[in-house]
Amino acid sequence: MTLSPCTRENEVKEILQRGHWPQACPAELRTHVSACRACGDLVLVSEAFCKARAQAAGSARLGSPGVLWWRAQLRRRNAAVERIGKPLLGAQIFALCVTLALTAGFVAFEARNGIAWLGWLQELPQAGSLHLEALWPSTMFSTGLSPMVLIPAIATLALLGGVVVYLAAEKQ
Repeated sequence: MTLSPCTRENEVKEILQRGHWPQACPAELRTHVSACRACGDLVLVSEAFCKARAQAAGSARLGSPGVLWWRAQLRRRNAAVERIGKPLLGAQIFALCVTLALTAGFVAFEARNGIAWLGWLQELPQAGSLHLEALWPSTMFSTGLSPMVLIPAIATLALLGGVVVYLAAEKQ
C-alpha cells in the first residue's frame, strides 16, 4: 500500500464531476479504475453520494403555493399579535401592581384606624330617611373618609394607572 495518490485520479474526478462515468469515458480508464484501488474507491463513493443526493432531491416535494402563502400569512399575523400583546401585558401588570399597592394601603389604613368602614351601613336605618345634606361633601369628609368616596377613588386611580402605562407603551 502506497501513500502517493494515483496519477489518473484527477482525470477520474473530472469525468465524475461532468457526469460522464461510465458511458462517456474511454475503455482504458474503466480498466484502470477496476485495477486501481484508489480510483475504484473514488468512483464508488462518488456514485453513492450522487444516488443519495438524487433520492433526497426526489423526496423533497414542495406544497402548493396557496398553502405556503397561507402559512406565511399566519406566521406574520401571529408575530403581529405577539408584538401587540407585549405592551398590553405590561400595562396590565402595572395596573395590577397599582391596584395591589392601593389595596395594601387601604388595608393598612383600616388596620390602624380600626375596621369601622362598614359602620355607615348601620347608620342608614337609624336615620329614617335619606336627606340631601347627608350626601353633601362637607358632611362626608367631616366623619372621616367615607367608603362611598374611597372605593371609587381607588378604582379610578387603578384605571388611570393602566391607561397611562398603555399609552406610554404604545408610543414606543
